[in-house]
Amino acid sequence: MSETKPTIVLVHGAWADASSWNAVSVPLQAEGYTVLAPPNELRGLQSDSAYIASFLAQRTSGPVVLVGHSYGGAVITNAGAQGGDVRALVYVDAFIPDEGETVVSILDGSGSALAVADPTTVLDVAGYPGAPEGAADAFLKPETVHTAFAQDLPEVDRWTIVATQRPISFVANVSPSGPPAWKTIPSWAVLGTEDRVIPIDTQRRQAQRAGATVSEVDGSHVSMVSHPEAALAAIRAAAASIG
Repeated sequence: MSETKPTIVLVHGAWADASSWNAVSVPLQAEGYTVLAPPNELRGLQSDSAYIASFLAQRTSGPVVLVGHSYGGAVITNAGAQGGDVRALVYVDAFIPDEGETVVSILDGSGSALAVADPTTVLDVAGYPGAPEGAADAFLKPETVHTAFAQDLPEVDRWTIVATQRPISFVANVSPSGPPAWKTIPSWAVLGTEDRVIPIDTQRRQAQRAGATVSEVDGSHVSMVSHPEAALAAIRAAAASIG
């Protein structure tokens, strides 16, 4: 791997794992980048961010482009200035919270398919060992995956998401965000215009507030899978900005 290139660290979101970045990581590795895709624990914003910050501190050396999808955007917002030498942030169909905001508060009134009065109409809920008081795991119902999460993927791929999804604890979605890394680190944002989880108007508002370099793609909430070239272009631009 070239020592002149920054390391690319890819942080997945809820209902996914590191394999959700495969269509992005493989081309970047072929171009000579060191690419790392750590697990996002999906247990709580503070603990998830602390884990990624620790990963950055211990597993990277030199400049880093830190990339987050969906809830992973909230994680990199909190972890970006806490570990490693992060020089650029890239948000892909992601939450870009300001201090004190939560995932739930960002989606409230947005028209998101997940912002519903009764979450059990779109999510399946299950307890897990060691859960804090009132906490539970949230899984996407199959219908939610097919119509709102990954509607532009082939049916076989949507069913794979249904089968392999990693749940997120409700605690993570109501945890207030801390001081945002985007206030001190340059950012890029890829916005899926057909995103039904984080509607495009909400994405645009967040990206503008963060001063991000914005690109849009005719894609669902998982545009890095359905249209990876958009995420790749933003990551390459972020990497090229690092002197």
